[in-house]
Amino acid sequence: MCWSATADLVAGAGIACVGVACVARTQRTGDLPLAALPLLLGVHQLVEAWVWHAGGGTGPATVAWAVIAFPLLAVWVPVAVLCALPRHSGARQAIPLVSGLATAAALAHSLATRPVRAEIRGHTVGYVIGLPHAGLLVAGYLLATVGAFLLSGDRLLRGLGVLAAAGALVSWTLWRLEFVSTWCAFAAAGSVVVFAWVERRRQAYSR
Repeated sequence: MCWSATADLVAGAGIACVGVACVARTQRTGDLPLAALPLLLGVHQLVEAWVWHAGGGTGPATVAWAVIAFPLLAVWVPVAVLCALPRHSGARQAIPLVSGLATAAALAHSLATRPVRAEIRGHTVGYVIGLPHAGLLVAGYLLATVGAFLLSGDRLLRGLGVLAAAGALVSWTLWRLEFVSTWCAFAAAGSVVVFAWVERRRQAYSR
């Protein structure tokens, strides 16, 4: 989430370009889901630019934003990390993966049965869903996404997990104050980390 339609558009385009570069430079099929994460995040920012342009509301842009942000990312991140890890290291991802699947199922059910509404609040966009057991769902979501990176055993991916945790905290705090939305900056920084990870893998496979 960025602080205006223009910021979302520029950030989304830039992050998506990093994602395309990551995918293009990936040499192992199992690394593709993680390499494509910046592309997904970039598309997400572009969708929010559409939400800004529509003035919020309950239209298709709002629904698309919520589907990517909630159930899709809750599954995508732990699955992507699992695919990228060596086979013998996959056991440590069981908890984030199970948490992601359960959380995504609950979030998908909520999106299918409850309307989601976007509200323009100054330099932020608020998304109103009315989730049941919201605290539990947030904990499950963070365990699936941030936890997958922190438990990966890879230095760069652990750093990405720390960055994601810090970004979530700062962005949530500023969003609660309805001051300015800053998640796009953390998404951009995370995309650079993913690119560095892809480059390191490419060099290792080229030896």
